[in-house]
Amino acid sequence: MTEQAFTEGTTGTHIEASGLRSLAADFSSDRQAFRSISWGKAMMWIFLLSDTFVFSCFLISYMTARMSTTVAWPNASEVFALTIGGTSLPLILIAIMTFVLISSSGTMAMAVNFAYRRDRRKTAVLMLVTALLGATFVGMQAFEWTKLIHEGVRPWSNPWGAAQFGSTFFMITGFHGTHVSFGVLFLLIVARKVWRGDYDQERRGFFTSRRGNYEAVEIMGLYWHFVDLVWVFIFAFFYLW
Repeated sequence: MTEQAFTEGTTGTHIEASGLRSLAADFSSDRQAFRSISWGKAMMWIFLLSDTFVFSCFLISYMTARMSTTVAWPNASEVFALTIGGTSLPLILIAIMTFVLISSSGTMAMAVNFAYRRDRRKTAVLMLVTALLGATFVGMQAFEWTKLIHEGVRPWSNPWGAAQFGSTFFMITGFHGTHVSFGVLFLLIVARKVWRGDYDQERRGFFTSRRGNYEAVEIMGLYWHFVDLVWVFIFAFFYLW
């Protein structure tokens, strides 16, 4: 390599590095880009991103276990069937659970909408309805677990085939059910604060922001929609595959 070529290459690298540093400095000092971002909302997005990785790892592990096992995987239509009036109805409970949870996403969206309008009574009522639907979902999931345990499903075995079915099912649906349960708890807390007018009076305490700012409702909406979205993937992988 000639001295001229080496000098030109070094100069080009220096200009590129200088340009990247300049771009980072300009963006980090941009008041317009960061003025409207709150810590609460930013931290919720970071949490949801990390939770996405966790659920993705769980579902990938489930697919790996299912595709690598040499033992037949249980038929979801038979395992999750309910007998009503002497007729076996496949996936009827799962369909109701999915409908309930997706409906709760709609009531949560309406709660956020009324929170933007500063209508605290409608916001609180819709959040309570969302919490009720979430609690109903968890109750039906508990019934589903009880039924499977009664029929012999364990984390290490099950009477219908591959032993990995029990471990992956209880781990993933249990982890999701825990998210829904915590969501119901925080929905009740925020709904109570909305109903009391904490966001209008700027009363001190947890999950209270500036006067007239109902951002906590929107943050709860982000969390709840994420929980509903994850259930769509669980529903597809466990019950439709």
